[in-house]
Order: sequence, then structure tokens, then C-alpha cells
Amino acid sequence: MSDDILIIKPKKLRGDDGYKTFSIRIKEETVRKIDEISSQTGHSRNELIGIFLEYATEHCKVEK
Repeated sequence: MSDDILIIKPKKLRGDDGYKTFSIRIKEETVRKIDEISSQTGHSRNELIGIFLEYATEHCKVEK
């Protein structure tokens, strides 16, 4: 018998990876545009939406 030990760590709870899952409602035309970019770049729709949202939140200005 081998002395190797199999270590099993507790499974991370959903959301513990720094990501949050939720639904959004967007226009079909926007989905088509994202899908086109996805097919051109090889990035998934989800990856692109994350990239777009991160960029937008870092480059927006709130006017009062």
C-alpha cells in the first residue's frame, strides 16, 4: 500500500469564487452583436459580458 494521502478540501460555496450569478434581460439585437463578437474572438458570451461590464463600470461617470 502506498503512503500517498488523498487530500479532499471542502467544496467552496457558490459565490465564494468572487463571482455572482444572476439573470439579465437585454435586447435580441444586443445578443446578436455579442454572439458575433464571440464567434470572431473565441470568447464565450459570458466572458464578453463580463469584460464589457468591467470596462463600463471603470469608465463611467455619474452626473448629478
